[in-house]
Amino acid sequence: MAAARPPSKRRRTNGSDGGATEGSPGKEGAPLVVLAHGAGAPSTSEWMLRWKEKLGEELDAVEVVTFDYPYISGGKRKAPPKAEKLVDHHLDVVKRAIKEYPGHPLILVGKSMGSRVSCMVAGKEDINVSAIVCLGYPLKGMNGVVRDETLLQLKAPTMFVQGSKDSLCPLDKLESTRKKMKCVNELHVIDGGDHSFKIGKKHQQSTGIDQDEAEERSLKAIADFVNRSILEQW
Repeated sequence: MAAARPPSKRRRTNGSDGGATEGSPGKEGAPLVVLAHGAGAPSTSEWMLRWKEKLGEELDAVEVVTFDYPYISGGKRKAPPKAEKLVDHHLDVVKRAIKEYPGHPLILVGKSMGSRVSCMVAGKEDINVSAIVCLGYPLKGMNGVVRDETLLQLKAPTMFVQGSKDSLCPLDKLESTRKKMKCVNELHVIDGGDHSFKIGKKHQQSTGIDQDEAEERSLKAIADFVNRSILEQW
């Protein structure tokens, strides 16, 4: 297995509008990450900012691009539309990022709803995705139906990071879905974690693993998966 490369001090951050910071792309071969937010919080939420920083460091990314979907941008707090209606905006962000950082392996990462849309974007023929990372994939819809159609069409290597207590993605249903998927796929479970990976204090005490350590383990698993996926394709 390929070990994650050490973080680079040259990594830069960008704003939340999907545009990359000006400057030399640099860091030849480093992954370009596009990170999509979940349904209820924008790219500027504490969760998103924290994971953006951690992913950038662990993956030694040339950039981690974040953005807001139109329904939540500019301080708006509307109910999210169906995921399918967000694909075009997401794809535009991805294409702008690719243009800004050409030649870098593209990694699509999403939180909850953002992971569903990321998987839909990955199916578009005009982009080349090296890997997809789903952070809390919402496999079960509001009506309880398993939403696996998009996953079954994926070709790019896909990783799921799921909390063991995530009601939106029962692990047994995810396991059944993974067996049917055509692409290479892996699962990393955060023991005791909910949909946003939060672990209760009692569970932390009983296992001896605190929140930070659990998330660091997941980040290392993500880096290992991404690095292997890139090596196999590049």
